[in-house]
Amino acid sequence: MSARKMFARMTDSSDDTLGGRLSTARDSAGLSLADVANRVGVRKDSLLSWEADRAEPRPSKLIDLAGILGVSPMWLMTGLGAGPIEESGDLPLEALRMQLQRLTDAHRESGRLIADIARQIDRYEANTAGEGGRRDLDGPVMGRA
Repeated sequence: MSARKMFARMTDSSDDTLGGRLSTARDSAGLSLADVANRVGVRKDSLLSWEADRAEPRPSKLIDLAGILGVSPMWLMTGLGAGPIEESGDLPLEALRMQLQRLTDAHRESGRLIADIARQIDRYEANTAGEGGRRDLDGPVMGRA
């Protein structure tokens, strides 16, 4: 074997979406959500939305992300091309910590969304109680045309 180390492409079942590839590349690079968001010039919530496939970055931000994470823009978009590499073997401890942090951030975001919805329900119920009882629930609902 040559003096050069053999590398294997890091693969994961989450690699099948832009968000999955983005979080995989960030973990592989050993960067936190805040680090990448600051370097790209976006809010941490925006990056978290991209990683959760709730939104997509603009093409210029996608190019910036690819450069920061050391992958090709084509790999981020399609999974084909130069993706993150990792030395063969088990995931390093830092990569596991990054995965745990990513899950913790997603859990925190879910909790925030649940609390927002609960507040909206409370406001709706308070408004309908003040109007003399419950209104017809077949009326306009946010998100429905």
